[in-house]
Amino acid sequence: MEIEIKNLTKIYNKQRVLEIDNLLIDKGNIIGLVGNNGAGKTTFLRLMMDLIKSDTGIILSRGKNISKTESWKWYTSAYIDSGFLIDFLTPEEYFQFIASNYNIHSTELDPILCNFLLFMNGEILGKHKYIRDYSIGNQQKIGIIGAMLQRPDILFLDEPFNYLDPSSQIEMKRLLQKYNADFGTTVLLSSHNIQYVADICNRIIILERGHIVRDEHETTPAIKDELERYFIKF
Repeated sequence: MEIEIKNLTKIYNKQRVLEIDNLLIDKGNIIGLVGNNGAGKTTFLRLMMDLIKSDTGIILSRGKNISKTESWKWYTSAYIDSGFLIDFLTPEEYFQFIASNYNIHSTELDPILCNFLLFMNGEILGKHKYIRDYSIGNQQKIGIIGAMLQRPDILFLDEPFNYLDPSSQIEMKRLLQKYNADFGTTVLLSSHNIQYVADICNRIIILERGHIVRDEHETTPAIKDELERYFIKF
């Protein structure tokens, strides 16, 4: 079992914004976390990265409590928002910094980055400017590439299709499928894009007001229509 969640709650301003009694995440799944704004998706991902503390409950990664050990950080990566970026660096410097933290030799970095050339679309490397001077879409690309550089066993992404042009969205989908197939990466992504979630995920979790209201372990070609019917009530 990759991740186990027990009796997890988070409260803001006396309001319970997340409550998950029990959730198990198996190795090698691509899991889509969907829900309307305010459903608790980003809060959930931040808890999974130990960026915020829960009010009750525990999150276990490979049997170890993530709040009491840092061992999970060596095989887990994430991109949630631009706060993950070091925006006074160039993309090259940022990627080198990440590589050095994970003992990726400089001679290994360029071949790894070659896997992302289609995704970068000639807009990232060699531009001689700081990350803060890139468009929001290209900052999103830089953050996602940074999260995938180490080829993590577990990858968390918050709205990875946001701000990307259609070609980049399609390439993002291909990259996630390739990482899952080639490295067995367990992916948990939140997204409003029902079409892409239905295309690439083999498990879909619907959050509503902080609660899991549906957990589809087997996706079918009809799942997109089912998701649309569910959300049409809103």
